[in-house]
Amino acid sequence: MSPMATTFPLSFIRGRRTRPEPLAREPKPEWLKVRAPGSPGYVRLKQLVREQRLHTVCEEASCPNIGECWQHGTATFMILGDVCTRACGYCHVTHGRPAPVDPDEPARVARAVEALGLRYVVVTSVDRDDLPDFGASVFAETIRQTRRRVPGCRIEVLIPDFKGSPDALRAVLAARPDILNHNIETVARVFRTVRPGGRYERSLELLDRARREVPEVPTKSGLMVGLGETWDELVETLRDLRRAGVQIVTIGQYLRPSLANVPTARFYHPDEFATLRRVARDMGFAQAECGPLVRSSYHAHEQADAYARVAGG
Repeated sequence: MSPMATTFPLSFIRGRRTRPEPLAREPKPEWLKVRAPGSPGYVRLKQLVREQRLHTVCEEASCPNIGECWQHGTATFMILGDVCTRACGYCHVTHGRPAPVDPDEPARVARAVEALGLRYVVVTSVDRDDLPDFGASVFAETIRQTRRRVPGCRIEVLIPDFKGSPDALRAVLAARPDILNHNIETVARVFRTVRPGGRYERSLELLDRARREVPEVPTKSGLMVGLGETWDELVETLRDLRRAGVQIVTIGQYLRPSLANVPTARFYHPDEFATLRRVARDMGFAQAECGPLVRSSYHAHEQADAYARVAGG
């Protein structure tokens, strides 16, 4: 670099403007440290994802559990591309103008599920507010194509809010996923800061509508902690989810992925997660997965199995 050259701070990361708050300098607590991925199972799944030109939320969202999950051949496929029309404050997925929908994507997901021999798969997506049905038809077709190729595979969908569209939700429910998941993500007071494109009540209404229209498909939702919420607000959000009929809940620690994301307010201790699990179970949730590294799809098949045992009596 010449003596006259000037360096400028990076102002955008993955389509999001950087924030003035610096990244925390203090080391993460021991319970948040994970081993770097690199197992044979991880390498095999990574290669297959590349070959099929697929996206996973595991990579796009910088999930800390990617090594563990991919080692065991479990992945959450992200459909409708890898560019999101929204810019949520917690999310690491690229924000911008998405490419046109790829009509072959559902078939490629189905082929990957077959090649991996998966018996349980999670399918999620970026927000596609640019599409007339917000991407619902692609979710439905992915379910149908996967069932056609792997009839015994259980399918969980983690859907966006579809801008509150009842028709979009019905299109997904008509394909009969085994579990319908929509994450509330945070408490009402900080919702607009964390999810400026969403609405707290809209998310609750989606979950309640799904439960009322197709009660045999269990609903699930997830929360992150460490975004500035209070304990009482967390408990009230759990109550709201139960009133909406949600049967499975996940709660994990928010970890700030970059300078473009909202800062982590604090780290919760594992004992606090254990208390949150007891609170959730006492409220009547059939299954509650709570822990520092828990994410919506973490141990998803175990959550579904546990729910089935409880629901079955």
